[in-house]
Amino acid sequence: MNEPLSLLTALLLGLFGASHCLVMCGGIAAASGAAAHQTHNKVATLLAFNSGRILSYAIAGMMVGFLGLWLQQLHDGLMLSLRSLAGVMLILMGLYVARWASWLTRIEQLGQALWKHLQPSAGKLMAQSSLRSRVALGMLWGWLPCGLIYSTLSWVAANGDPLLGALTMATFGLGTLPALFAGGLAAASLSRILNHTLTRQLAGLSLIVFGLWTLVSIWLPVLDR
Repeated sequence: MNEPLSLLTALLLGLFGASHCLVMCGGIAAASGAAAHQTHNKVATLLAFNSGRILSYAIAGMMVGFLGLWLQQLHDGLMLSLRSLAGVMLILMGLYVARWASWLTRIEQLGQALWKHLQPSAGKLMAQSSLRSRVALGMLWGWLPCGLIYSTLSWVAANGDPLLGALTMATFGLGTLPALFAGGLAAASLSRILNHTLTRQLAGLSLIVFGLWTLVSIWLPVLDR
């Protein structure tokens, strides 16, 4: 998978996974914005929170990139399986984005154990109002169990490139910003555009086609041997 296509796909995933991001992070983003009374303070607070969140995504992307690279060095068959999983996950993400199926959300149960350890610290940071505490809160919130993120990470791991993994997940995080800023600043018109049925279905269909293309490009050379 080439780098520009990976980044474009990650951006689309973040942008059109907006409704799920609003459910998972919208409440805390809105609370962060509400804590500041002036508009410029709200923007600074939201930027701090989301900067921390995106940094966590980038760290996770680099970690799974190293994992993919390690698996690639162990055995080619492992990477074939991982890339196949990535293609399937892209299809599932497309179905979720288009709101045709929500199987993706079941993956969120995988991260509950980690979140139980992080949640108390997140609660303490919620009571603080400094920009530094908002960055730290965003970094913790980036590990909140989320099927969309886990699926994207599994796809990122298939690249087997730590730096590309970090950049891809950061791009995914940037894609989520419009929705979360809309939630934090009460920009309802932007949310309506992102959640328009036709917009979501076109984005979802694009991801499904990309997932199918990924599977074909992986298995066609194998079957031709």
